[in-house]
Amino acid sequence: MNVFDRLHDARVRGAAFDWLADRVAEFGDVLPRNTLAQGFVLDGTRVPLLGPQGIFKPAVLQEVPLSITTAPSGPYDDSFGPELLRYRYRGTDPSHRDNVGLRLALERRLPLIYFYGLMPGKYVAIWPVFVIGDDRANLAFTVAVDDAKHIGLSRDQIPAAMEVHESAEGRRRYVTAVVRQRLHQRTFRERVLAAYRNQCSFCRFKHEELLDAAHIIPDSDLEGEPLVENGLSLCKFHHAAFDRGFLGVRPDYVLQVRPDLLAEVDGPTLVHSIQELHETRILVPRTKKQQPSRDRLAVRYEQFLRGSKAS
Repeated sequence: MNVFDRLHDARVRGAAFDWLADRVAEFGDVLPRNTLAQGFVLDGTRVPLLGPQGIFKPAVLQEVPLSITTAPSGPYDDSFGPELLRYRYRGTDPSHRDNVGLRLALERRLPLIYFYGLMPGKYVAIWPVFVIGDDRANLAFTVAVDDAKHIGLSRDQIPAAMEVHESAEGRRRYVTAVVRQRLHQRTFRERVLAAYRNQCSFCRFKHEELLDAAHIIPDSDLEGEPLVENGLSLCKFHHAAFDRGFLGVRPDYVLQVRPDLLAEVDGPTLVHSIQELHETRILVPRTKKQQPSRDRLAVRYEQFLRGSKAS
């Protein structure tokens, strides 16, 4: 059996982390799967970052996987709790080589990459993550996210050891909770924009960089779930106008402008971006189950009417 080469392992992981950081800086935090599967070249050898299976070890590494992936639609029910991620075993055999590999990551305290599938072909990369628990009875590992600056792992500075000490527990729980919230927000945005074919529901503006996924019922509310039916794809201007009660949407998908704004005389922005939307029908997704919830719109519209009377 080959002796584990910690320095080689650290060099590969460091190069993978640096390559991901470069891709995120260039393209943003949502990356295409084919780019991740292609990976990068290190010393003449291609290093893919993920593969067909959720637990992935490129050939350049000896025993411990480089990444774990949650696909957009199963087959495993990986899930975030309030602070940590439960990542399901490969299959039901604890001795499967992929599960053994993650167990070695736990024993050796080695950092991994976590790929979270927002929707088919689109992934968010989270790194470094650490396996911190192994629940054989429930066929799941416990995974925590850490702050990269605390492990000092890069292609230019290879540490002799990559251990996370017990003092890191509180930090990891906090960082994991923050990442969990960010992933939910990114998932909501990607799915809402896709449902609306990447255009503003009010004005049909189509530049994705200036589009938001607006909540009908705010996410701070108990009913403000991150579901497509609780969302509207809006350009940043109309998102702000909707949130501030300049515009309301009736449950029959017809826009209403606040009465005092209809009577106001100003420049072309008010005329074309607000007043001309009065009594027009919003764009909705083609799939019925993705269309805005009429019940949620009714609640939001009542709030709009109360605000209109107060103006």
